[in-house]
Amino acid sequence: MKVFSGFLKELKLASRGFYFYIEIFMAVLILILFLFIVPDEFSAKGEEYVFLDMPKEAKDVYLKGLTGEDLLNQRKNVKIKIDGKDKNVDLYETEDSSLYFLESKEDIIYMADNKRKISLIIKMDEDHNLAYQYYLQGYESQKLKNLIRVLNLESAHLLQENMDSLEVRSISIDSKRLSDKENMLPSVLVFNGSLMGLFLIAAYIFLDRQEGVIKAYALTPSPVWQYLMSKIGVIVFISILSSMLVLLPVMGLKPDYLLLLVLLISTAFFSSALGLLIASFYDSLIQAFGTIYVFMIIMILPNMAYFLPSWSPTWIKIFPTYSMLQGFKSVILANGDAAYVLSVSAGFLLMGLIMFFLANLRYKKILFR
Repeated sequence: MKVFSGFLKELKLASRGFYFYIEIFMAVLILILFLFIVPDEFSAKGEEYVFLDMPKEAKDVYLKGLTGEDLLNQRKNVKIKIDGKDKNVDLYETEDSSLYFLESKEDIIYMADNKRKISLIIKMDEDHNLAYQYYLQGYESQKLKNLIRVLNLESAHLLQENMDSLEVRSISIDSKRLSDKENMLPSVLVFNGSLMGLFLIAAYIFLDRQEGVIKAYALTPSPVWQYLMSKIGVIVFISILSSMLVLLPVMGLKPDYLLLLVLLISTAFFSSALGLLIASFYDSLIQAFGTIYVFMIIMILPNMAYFLPSWSPTWIKIFPTYSMLQGFKSVILANGDAAYVLSVSAGFLLMGLIMFFLANLRYKKILFR
């Protein structure tokens, strides 16, 4: 009961402070972005700029052939800025790319050189054979270069037919898929729901030092661990509140909120205990900021593997946030993988308890002497 009473007092004090509302403000800002700005699915359309180096009659035939294929929609006339001037160009759009047909080779070179766009010149010889000259940037992969070499050997229509004829088998029949917007939520929960505790609890500790709260607490008979645990309780509460502010309006009742609470509590406890331990080695937030910042950057690294599944080296999996991301994704999907979420939560709880024990020893020596 003393721990709970201490938690209520700390929560009341925290609600009067600046840091409490930083987390709430961030959650509200993220919610506004997700509701009104972030689309459900991101468009991955690329842009290509083409110049047809051929007689006008041949150019008309070529463009007419494009509009006759199912791959391309009808022509649109748009304006683009080239060398400071607005120029009218023809635009043809596919599901994957936008093709801009320019009027001169100089315009193509300008787009490639100054705008860093993929550019192409299509030439026609006396025998009506087409030759393709691409302007690349130099950082393209060898796979892309090989694809460009073979892409125009067959008609686009035939290539599309071959792709459509490929058989695709789903490994899991009951597998669920998140939209692009929903797929971003695990990263938000890890950073705003869990990792922010690393910074906030250190800020509260240093604020108590500055205002003399710790010295006053040292005169009471309450043990050190109760003081530290009440601080962690505030961080856990703020993490749950900010996470729910974002998740409920965006996802509704789809996630497994019971498992979410378990994972949020364990991960917030882990990051708070880590923050306590780091803060014990410094006298002010300014001194500790560099170390806390480095830790947060390191913990964010697994986000790269999360958003780029093709890049997922084994070493990235040793970072705690990798398991956090996978756990929160499983919770949002509500795919029934409770065993994984519970095991991850137990792991973070155990690591948090170890760091809390070490922090307790440290604060007994340096804060309450």
